Amino acid sequence: MKGGVSSSYAIPVPAKRRWRGLVIAVLALVFLSMLLPLVFLLGLHNGFHSTSGYGTDRRNSAPTRIKIFDQHNTTFQSKGFGNASLKATGNGTNGYPVPIDLPKPAKKTSGSLDRDKVRDNTIAVDESEMICQLKFGSYCLWRREQRVKMEDSVVKTMKDLLFVARAYYPSIAKLPKYDKLSQEMKQNIQDFERVLSEATTDKDLPPQNKQKIRMMEATIAKAKSCPVDCNNVDKKFRQLVDLTEDEANFHMKQSAFLYKLAVQTMPKSLHCLSMRLTVEYFRSFDIEDQLVEKFVNPDLHHYVIFSKNVLASSVAINSTVAHAQGSEKLVFHLLTDKENFFAMKLWFFRNKYADAAVQVLNIEDLKLYNYHKAAPLHLSLPEDFRVSFRRVDKLSSTHFRTQYISMFSEAFYFLPEIFPSLEKVVVLSDDVIVQRDLSALWNLDMGEKVNGAVQLCAVKLFDLKSHLLSRKFDENSCAWTSGVNIIDLLTWRVQNLTGRYQRLMDELKEDEHLSETTGLSAGLLTFDGLVYALEDSWILPGLGYNYGIDLEDLKTAAILHFDGSMKPWLDLGIPKYKRYWRKFLDAQNQFLSDCNVNP
Repeated sequence: MKGGVSSSYAIPVPAKRRWRGLVIAVLALVFLSMLLPLVFLLGLHNGFHSTSGYGTDRRNSAPTRIKIFDQHNTTFQSKGFGNASLKATGNGTNGYPVPIDLPKPAKKTSGSLDRDKVRDNTIAVDESEMICQLKFGSYCLWRREQRVKMEDSVVKTMKDLLFVARAYYPSIAKLPKYDKLSQEMKQNIQDFERVLSEATTDKDLPPQNKQKIRMMEATIAKAKSCPVDCNNVDKKFRQLVDLTEDEANFHMKQSAFLYKLAVQTMPKSLHCLSMRLTVEYFRSFDIEDQLVEKFVNPDLHHYVIFSKNVLASSVAINSTVAHAQGSEKLVFHLLTDKENFFAMKLWFFRNKYADAAVQVLNIEDLKLYNYHKAAPLHLSLPEDFRVSFRRVDKLSSTHFRTQYISMFSEAFYFLPEIFPSLEKVVVLSDDVIVQRDLSALWNLDMGEKVNGAVQLCAVKLFDLKSHLLSRKFDENSCAWTSGVNIIDLLTWRVQNLTGRYQRLMDELKEDEHLSETTGLSAGLLTFDGLVYALEDSWILPGLGYNYGIDLEDLKTAAILHFDGSMKPWLDLGIPKYKRYWRKFLDAQNQFLSDCNVNP
């Protein structure tokens, strides 16, 4: 019997444990269900992928960031990268060692560009600004320019008093003999919160506000004279500071996201223009190329533009023709995608540019395949990269500077296949305007060089060696930029640079640490030793992110390059540069008027 009794009481024990386990599991699920929405709301699940983002950027994404730390003065070292570090997000961060001394400025002569500004188009910032740029990119430059000094001193004073009152109130409320002071402080806090919720400037404050401030100051003075525990007040102050910082970070992330959305979204007016042109194309007849002979004539001056923006490409062509000595020799080849092909076809059929010829091509109709032959080639715009340097001088002061680089993307490396009958072309970005005759480019003797480009010697291949595999290259070679490039297609074909680029892409893709900078690395290695250095005066970059360019330099540059996120056709474009771009728009064009594209 005892054995039976013993066995009958042995059964409920594990059942009870199972019941407790289920309760704990249910409570854990409830807690997680409450926690996860909060995590996503605050953006803590993935930090924030910024404007200057991380990873490869196709023009409207943000530039890949590359952090570069001085090899002699930094203790930072990332596994597998020596003195360089690579960090990826939406538009990339990566890194390499950099020379200790910044390039010395060249002497500026009258009537010429400041070469230091052009060649080393860097932005020097302090440490806090650099941290911001590493996270959010050009948004920080825009924010710095838009920042308004707070002149509403009364509102600021009220916020400071409210902050102090909140810190003292919990300690005062715990003291029974100061119950009256506690109620008074609580009432003042509520009054201040109500007023500040409705007023953001001094002129919005109610007339009796001065009396409220005097009452709050008197209440705080009483609280400070009370025997409270200073540790509790200090703890509350720190909590309020942390909450304020969290709120500020949240609003910064939100603002940076909206900035990124604004610079990547096509304006309503341009979307309207594209749609109206596409509809009109299918209502029209006989829109065919009538100048086929000029398109394949190697004796003419051929310009190639990759673009999805009909207005931007029109401005680039219009400005080039406007300053050309003889427009009858100019032939423009505009490569676009199927979404914009019909709109561009109609626009350049209806609008004439003196005697120049314009050919619009849908790159997807050319039956080309990407480097791994797995899919048809699609249109890709220039990639933007952001290289950030940190240097510590002898006085232990830290200096930061950032170099922006615009590079060819995959589609550019198929130029010999796209134009088999041509021997030389000039590649223009669609975000440039031309202010000088470019015929001198066609008379350059580049020898055995393939790519005539403006070099950026603030960044050398040695600085990027951690991202260039183990290949041999000239460590003193400078990086180069797109915007205006003269390409010798004959030498390109002999050197088989398309095949070299494809092999490099295959090798770089295999290393996951280099995936964010494959475009930069493959481009620099493909043309290593094959770049003909153009004079810096050919192009002035930075008009899409640098607010500090001298207006005199804008007048003397041959080409203005709006590289960066703040394009001149966007509301966020830098206002003082926009007029140089807008003067090449036709204010009388009916399509522009109908879509409110107001130059």
